[in-house]
Amino acid sequence: MREGAKAVARALATVAVLPALTSFAVRRLMFGADRALEGSTQALALVPGMIGDYLRRAFLARTLTACHSSATVQFGTIFSQAGARLDENVYVGPGCHLGLVHLERDVLLGAGVHVPSGGATHGTRDVSRPIRDQPGERTMVRIGEGTWIGSAVVVLADVGKHCVVGAGSVVTSPLADYVVAAGVPAKVIRDRRTLASGE
Repeated sequence: MREGAKAVARALATVAVLPALTSFAVRRLMFGADRALEGSTQALALVPGMIGDYLRRAFLARTLTACHSSATVQFGTIFSQAGARLDENVYVGPGCHLGLVHLERDVLLGAGVHVPSGGATHGTRDVSRPIRDQPGERTMVRIGEGTWIGSAVVVLADVGKHCVVGAGSVVTSPLADYVVAAGVPAKVIRDRRTLASGE
């Protein structure tokens, strides 16, 4: 019964976002997928509660590279790259800003997490030119299966599977699987497997 109700809610949400999908398709032709996506997710980010969750998921499933039907994207979250991927049971907390990111299954993002397509989105080498005019490079940032990213973390590099990253941290270099890391820049505090074994 519950799964049936969810299926009906998903279908209704898909119908409800048809105008947003049409607008996205037109703006995509004019401005490109990324600009069109950012504008659409800004508007959909303002819809609160469970209705907002269903509407965002219905829209993102048709505009991102991948968005699983079990993913949850909370109020205030904005996407800037259509190449983003949300796998099964992903939870994205309120107020996140996500670029080119792959959130593997069971990833949890706290409130206000920023993942801006890697650490080189803006060039800075040429001091004679404004930073906005310098070429940058967007790279896919992968956050591994089962990882929990605390509130207000900035993720500029890959994070392994089953990690915990403490609130307010800045991840500037890749983190291995099963680590607990925190700080600015984020440093490994311990291995979760050692903690689990009681050593």
